[in-house]
Amino acid sequence: MFAHQEQLDAQQESLMVRPGFRERVEGFLRGQWREPVIALRLSDNKLTFEVPGRRGDGTVEGENQVGRFFGNALRGVGTAAAAVFAVANSSGGSGGPKGEREVHVRGPANAMVLDLVDRLRGVSGPWLAFSPSYIAAVDTGSTFRDPADAPPPRILWQARKPQAPEVRFRGHTLVWPDGSSFRFPLHSRTEDQYLRQYLDSHTK
Repeated sequence: MFAHQEQLDAQQESLMVRPGFRERVEGFLRGQWREPVIALRLSDNKLTFEVPGRRGDGTVEGENQVGRFFGNALRGVGTAAAAVFAVANSSGGSGGPKGEREVHVRGPANAMVLDLVDRLRGVSGPWLAFSPSYIAAVDTGSTFRDPADAPPPRILWQARKPQAPEVRFRGHTLVWPDGSSFRFPLHSRTEDQYLRQYLDSHTK
């Protein structure tokens, strides 16, 4: 029964992130960086913030209040449907205790983490990619389409050591020198498994 459910989950995940996209991102960055690369598809769910001067959804306090009101009203039904879908398909590995809101972005006002996460807004195919010397956020466009019909991967943000944030793979977290952090949510169990395999192969 569990094996059957895992097979169904894998089939569903392969439709949401078509095979070939990860290989395109990793190959593209290997060509740029000349180093081994691992790319992880990020969740499509909205990030939550605890940063002074930002609302919980990451928007700047005091800006676009009227537009935000009408936008929230129009998104109400869609958000409810998305929430049901997300609960039904959650990997169960990234949330906090029951009833506790998970916070993805933390830091002081004008935190260093904002340079990265603000560039992820409105992106339809967000990835984080890592090599021994680099970190990058990449957009592939929608991962529902055939990779052969997709635009080339586009680097949204990148940093090189020693300027790059500290990577804590097991906690799915990036940490900057000012203490700000990004707990990056992965798209599915497939991404969790891919990361675990990577960590296992590099810790033996």
